[in-house]
Amino acid sequence: MEIDQLLKLVVDKGASDLHLRVDSHPVLRIDGKLIPQDDFPRVTTHEVEKLFEQISTQEQRDTFLRDKELDFAYTLGRLARFRVNILYQRKTISIACRMVPFGVPTIDELELPQICKELILQPRGLILVTGHTGAGKSTTMAAMIRHLNENRECNVILIEDPIEYQHRHIKSIIAQRELGADTKSFCSALVHALRHDPDVIVIGEMRDLDTISTAIRAAETGHLVMATLHTPDVPQTIDRIIDIFPPYQQTQIRLQLSQAIVAILSQTLLPRAGGKGRIAAFEIMIATPAIRNLIRDRRTHEIPSYMQLGNSNDNMQTMDEALADLVKRGKVAQEEALLRSSNPERVKRLLSNSQKTSLGIRQHGGRMKGGAI
Repeated sequence: MEIDQLLKLVVDKGASDLHLRVDSHPVLRIDGKLIPQDDFPRVTTHEVEKLFEQISTQEQRDTFLRDKELDFAYTLGRLARFRVNILYQRKTISIACRMVPFGVPTIDELELPQICKELILQPRGLILVTGHTGAGKSTTMAAMIRHLNENRECNVILIEDPIEYQHRHIKSIIAQRELGADTKSFCSALVHALRHDPDVIVIGEMRDLDTISTAIRAAETGHLVMATLHTPDVPQTIDRIIDIFPPYQQTQIRLQLSQAIVAILSQTLLPRAGGKGRIAAFEIMIATPAIRNLIRDRRTHEIPSYMQLGNSNDNMQTMDEALADLVKRGKVAQEEALLRSSNPERVKRLLSNSQKTSLGIRQHGGRMKGGAI
């Protein structure tokens, strides 16, 4: 087997990932499902080592032998780029390659919430994009950066591990720094980015206290900062940030976060109805004065209730509301939506209420009580 042959298969079959593991056929992830490629033989220990050599440099292999894990980017000619992760399992090498298209998608192409266009044009503050690994956070951020690049003149610095989507200069000038190749750590890169006259700073992942603390300070001092966290929803995102600080600092951090936060977008990916492609569902929290008060007063557990009852002009929605909306619009199957929900009964109620409302409109000649269309 040749690595380029396998990666071309990823492109040809529209897969998102390739997995190579000893004593297993190569496996592709297509529309979220793992599909073994039985036309290829099972990978042996010797073969996976050869495939690793084909895709890496000597310096990268030395790093892997030292650290036992490795992240880097690989380009397959003019077809595609891949984010590659190598690790040891049971004393053998395991390879995972995620495809990253050359072109940066737009917000509309991805069917992201339109509020993303407004958020990325904010002059300052902190925007967090959260979700589990593989939820599409990097793609969402790339689409938002593209919209910024097309609509605003500013200096943008991205800190990534590794670089995925490659941005070109349009209205903005963009610097992309890769962990390992261009900088030693997210925190160090963030500190030095602040000395590079930035308007917007994008952090691939907020992993530690120092990075989170510096990001909040940057957002407070007039920069727009966007970053990701591996958290499933809005309350857990806020609590994760607060809890990483020692207890004696948490009251101050709550105050700082409540002032700096602009929005939190928590996302998950679902298969599209009909089985071709995937679409993201978003929980959206916008930092209104009421939300800021809840963060400051240690009442983050009340945020979902407020989001449910909030004014429609706030552009907020819970994940259950987002899932129900995708089902109503025929984008995803109800069964898939219920699997992704932490409260399936609420999704069912939302769908049931929608059906009753639609029936009421039809029964009243297309008008609701009060004459509203």
